[in-house]
Amino acid sequence: MSFIISCRGIDPEVGEDCWIAPNATLVGDVKLGESCSVWFNAVIRGDVNSIRIGNQVNIQDGAVLHCTFEKTTVQIGNNVSIGHNALVHGCTIEDNVLIGMGAIVMDNCIVKSGSIIAAGAVLLENTVVEAGELYAGVPAKKVKNISKELFEGEVKRIATNYKLYSSWFK
Repeated sequence: MSFIISCRGIDPEVGEDCWIAPNATLVGDVKLGESCSVWFNAVIRGDVNSIRIGNQVNIQDGAVLHCTFEKTTVQIGNNVSIGHNALVHGCTIEDNVLIGMGAIVMDNCIVKSGSIIAAGAVLLENTVVEAGELYAGVPAKKVKNISKELFEGEVKRIATNYKLYSSWFK
C-alpha cells in the first residue's frame, strides 16, 4: 500500500483514475489531478507548503517534489512528465513539459508550457524558461527552441505512454 500520510491536519488528495505505486509517498498538502501516476519510490512532500498537480502528470521512479517552508509552493500543470530521480523544489511547471531524468529545478523557477529540461540539468533559483525552449547543462542554459517533431516525439509521447503504463497496474 502507498504511503499517503496526513501532516499538520491535511491529507493528500488524489484525483480519479490515478495510480500510486505501493512504495510511493504523498505527505500533507498535496492535490493530484485526474489520470496521474506516481511511480516507485517517488516522494511528494507537502509538509511545509502546498503542492498542486494537474491532470495526466507522471512522476517517475525516485523523483522528489518539495517546497520551502512559508516561501515557495509547487505548481504543476497538465500533461507533465517528471523523469526518474528528478528534484522539483518550490517552482512552477506549466502544461506539456518534460523534466528529464535526474534534473533539478530549484525554488522560484518557472518552466513555461511546451518546454524540456534535459536529463541532469540544474535550473538555478529564479530561472524562467520561456515556452517551447530546451534547457540543458549545469547550470542549465537555453540550448534551442523545440521543434514540433521534438515536442510530439518526446513531451507528448512520454505523457501519453505513462498513462498507458499506469493502466497495467490498475
